Amino acid sequence: RLPLSRAAVARVLVSLAPDLIEAGDPYRVAWGALDAASQLGIPSVAYCHSNLEALARLAGGRTFGPAAAQAARRYMRHLYGRFDLVLAPSVAMARHLTDTGVARVAYQPLGVDTAAFHPRRASQVWRHSMGFDDATRVLVFAGRFAAEKHLDVLTAAVERLGDPYVLVAVGAGPRPPRGARVRVLPFVQGAAGLAEVLASADVFVHAGDQETFGLSVLEALACGTPAVVRGTEGLAELVDERTGIAVADGSAAAFAEAIAAVFERGPATYAEAARERGEAGDWVRVLPALAARYRRLVDTSEGITVGDDRTATGKPARPPQQVAEGSSP
Repeated sequence: RLPLSRAAVARVLVSLAPDLIEAGDPYRVAWGALDAASQLGIPSVAYCHSNLEALARLAGGRTFGPAAAQAARRYMRHLYGRFDLVLAPSVAMARHLTDTGVARVAYQPLGVDTAAFHPRRASQVWRHSMGFDDATRVLVFAGRFAAEKHLDVLTAAVERLGDPYVLVAVGAGPRPPRGARVRVLPFVQGAAGLAEVLASADVFVHAGDQETFGLSVLEALACGTPAVVRGTEGLAELVDERTGIAVADGSAAAFAEAIAAVFERGPATYAEAARERGEAGDWVRVLPALAARYRRLVDTSEGITVGDDRTATGKPARPPQQVAEGSSP
C-alpha cells in the first residue's frame, strides 16, 4: 500500500522510540519521518534512491518536462534540506543533490552479499531448463520494467544481434520488454534464485540512464558476470573496461556493438575483475561506514564529517540503541 497519512506515519515511528530514523522514501513517509524525528528530538537521515528531477523530466515529455523537472528540483531542495544528513549511493547523485542546493550530503554506496551472489551459482541445469543450448548467448536484465530503464533499447539491440542471442528480463512493471528474442521471468524470490540467473547468464545488460546506483549490476559482477551498461550516472561508476563496457551512446546500435565486443573478447576474460569489483562492494565493507555515520549522529551533537565539512545536527546526544528505517513498501 502507498502510505498517504503523514500523521499516521509519524505516530507509528514515534511509537517505536528509535534513536535515529532513516527515510528511503521521498514522499509522505519522508515527511512523517521528519515529524517523528522532531517530536523525539533525534537525528533524521534521508537515503536518496531516486533522481526525482530526472524522473519528472522524463514523465513530462518534451512539452512539460522542463517545468516538471524544475518543480521536482525545488521539491528535492525543500525536502532534503530538512534532514540532518542525506546519503547518496553514487558520486553522481551526491553531485546532483549538492547542485540542487542540499547542504548536508554524503556519498554512501550500497552493498551486496558476495556469499549469496557468487560465480559458483552458475547452473547449466538452469540454462537447459530455459531451453538454451551451449551455443546460446544469454543476456540478462533484472529490475523494474519502467520507462527510465529503456528496455526497448535492449530489445532492439538483441534483435539486431540475432541468433544465437537471447535477452532474459527478470522483474515486473508497466513496460515489460517484448520481442521474438526476449524471455520475461517474474521477480525471483530470494538471493540464491536471482544469483543463479545472474551467474548462469553470459552478460548482464542495463540501458538505464537515471540509475542512482545499479544494485543489480553489482550483484551480477559479484557473480563474475560482465556487464554492458549505459555509461552515465551510477552505472558508470560500477563498470569499466575490466568488468565490461560502459556505452556512451544510448542507441540500440551502440549496445549491440558493445555486447558483440564482449563476446568477441570472451565473457570469461572479465570474470575475475568482475568478481573483484563485487567483493569491493561487499556489505562487510560497506555497512561499517554506514553504521559509523549513524553512531556519530546519535552519539554527539557536534555533527558528522562529510568530506572536509562538518555539519551540526542540533540534536541531543543519546546512547545508541536501535535504528528505525522509514520507507514505502
